[in-house]
Amino acid sequence: MFEAYAQAQAPGAAQGSPLLSFLPIILIFVIFYFLLIRPQKKQQQEHRKMVSALKKNDEVITSGGMHGTIVNLKDNSVVLRVDDNVKVEVQRSAISILKKKKSE
Repeated sequence: MFEAYAQAQAPGAAQGSPLLSFLPIILIFVIFYFLLIRPQKKQQQEHRKMVSALKKNDEVITSGGMHGTIVNLKDNSVVLRVDDNVKVEVQRSAISILKKKKSE
């Protein structure tokens, strides 16, 4: 039975190398790295740098869309002045955009 199966296969058909069978998967991973993973890491680094460089009187926009001016900085949060006599404390990571720096 095994001989009949071996004879039924084409004599010129040879098995490809295992590396060639993984080549499409490797190629897809490389494409994902350059199109998705690398730009996301770069954006995260820029956001971390921006958040660590926040100063008093900077105008910012939070991820929720709230506009405010930084009044006080704490370790993991900032206090924003949203309006006259209205202050809100938000996490540093919630700051998404640094609009402009007010001159002191």
